[in-house]
Amino acid sequence: MDATGILDEAYQRLHLTGPEFDGWLSNHGPMAAEAMVYRGHPGDVHSWLDRYCRRLEDLPRGIGPIGPAWQEALGDSRRIADWVTYFRRGLAGHPWQAVLGTWWPRLLPGVAAAATHGVIRTGHAVRSLLAESDDEIRITELAYGLAYWAARWQALPVTTALPAFTPAEPATAVVSSLASLPRIADQSGDIGERLRRPGRLPDWPTALAATSVPADVEQARSWLAGLVEGAVTQYLRYGHGDGIMLVHAATAPNAVLRTLPALDAGLWVPSAAAAWSAAAALTVIYAPAEPAPAPLLPDPPTGPQAAEELFARAVEHGDEHVIKFADTATDVYARTGNADALASAVRATSLIERR
Repeated sequence: MDATGILDEAYQRLHLTGPEFDGWLSNHGPMAAEAMVYRGHPGDVHSWLDRYCRRLEDLPRGIGPIGPAWQEALGDSRRIADWVTYFRRGLAGHPWQAVLGTWWPRLLPGVAAAATHGVIRTGHAVRSLLAESDDEIRITELAYGLAYWAARWQALPVTTALPAFTPAEPATAVVSSLASLPRIADQSGDIGERLRRPGRLPDWPTALAATSVPADVEQARSWLAGLVEGAVTQYLRYGHGDGIMLVHAATAPNAVLRTLPALDAGLWVPSAAAAWSAAAALTVIYAPAEPAPAPLLPDPPTGPQAAEELFARAVEHGDEHVIKFADTATDVYARTGNADALASAVRATSLIERR
């Protein structure tokens, strides 16, 4: 089966649709399709899209060209189509790695864009390009990801400063750091409303700054991988707070981690710091104070094909968040052998409604 051709066809279908639908729900089609192809399920992509695309809307019309004063259009959701045109033109004239390297530090402070879906869509596009670097359709998908991030650019209002950079901190410490974060008492409302509340917690600045990102670039990458592992395994015990939104506490930092190989090493440390800020904020505003009782937690799949069986179960489930989370959990399991990562993905299939 021509997996490359199937992903390109999927992207072409999805590029006729807008990055949002039904208000401002994010279009997960490109991310889920890329994950299915990457994980060996290209034959499931088009039937999945046949169902999913019924929910989507056309790409909205633009307002006008984005010029040198691009800062004026940053965070303006009305300019989504204009940003798509802007990035498509820029990528047509320059290597995609160069465009990504220019825009990554500009967009990184707005990592919360569209509930982190801007960086997540970009991360999936980068992974596809690292496999097929000269594929024009995949380069177009990168344009869509960057455009969505730029149009929904949103700084984290709860972040007064990025975590400190230190010589080293064990990646395993990140797991306990997430678990010890405070929680907002009023866990209601949309993400925009919730993000304003952690700043009112007296211990929030201390909790956020208690975790430090290593200043060494290789250690920062390892630390970031530990953050992804912590967010994935945290879901097993705390995912019942919000089965869908807490998925992004793991998939957003994993999107950053996947992008590091395409970036200059000088961007790795600030990228890890931004990923921590996003994962911490989502944990504080969606995770409950108490973990789920142990009897409610599923066992992970076992055997030599455990990860493959787990992802196949996610595809059969059908929800886009379940597919993306299983993709990230499989990454963690491949790196660490931590069976809790697979159990977390199984947990997602019970917490999120089947499609």
